[in-house]
Amino acid sequence: MKKLLLGVALVAGIGGAAVSQGMPPFGSDDDAAYAAAIWEAMSAQNLTGPNAIHVAPYEGTDPHGMMLETFYSSATINGHTGDLIVKRNYGPAGVSAEEVMSNPDGHLGAITVMFRREAGYDPEDQNWFWVKFLPDGSIDKNPKGMMLAGQVAKGMDVGCIACHSNAGGDDFVFTADDTSATME
Repeated sequence: MKKLLLGVALVAGIGGAAVSQGMPPFGSDDDAAYAAAIWEAMSAQNLTGPNAIHVAPYEGTDPHGMMLETFYSSATINGHTGDLIVKRNYGPAGVSAEEVMSNPDGHLGAITVMFRREAGYDPEDQNWFWVKFLPDGSIDKNPKGMMLAGQVAKGMDVGCIACHSNAGGDDFVFTADDTSATME
């Protein structure tokens, strides 16, 4: 009986590992729906769309863009209020701040977002939900066709989480050491 129980436990453990390996922690339909709610919240705050507010762009780098605008806010998604960081990514290489300011829509390549979800979502990565939107609000995809929303590239050597885990202050945010004054 002990051998049978041990065998069942081993098979269950292997099966569970196979399922978790087969389903990446990002790009699901649930992630897409959550990202759509974030897009709506951003639109309501004029962080995207035809009435979007703008600030003077600053020099950026890959993978985001050669010129960037970053906004710190908060939003309520599905009843949870969390920190919202919106980064507009402009290009191409060599584009100037003046060119972006005179034609932001023409130079916008993507909008990358970090939203701090409820406690327990992804505690080892500060509960951040990551999403990369195209300018029209659709979710960008990686070369394998996976939507870039959720725990993007969790456990991988490159990608959102791997890169941002190197930010100082254990907050996964590069552009500000202390954003508590602008985020709740």
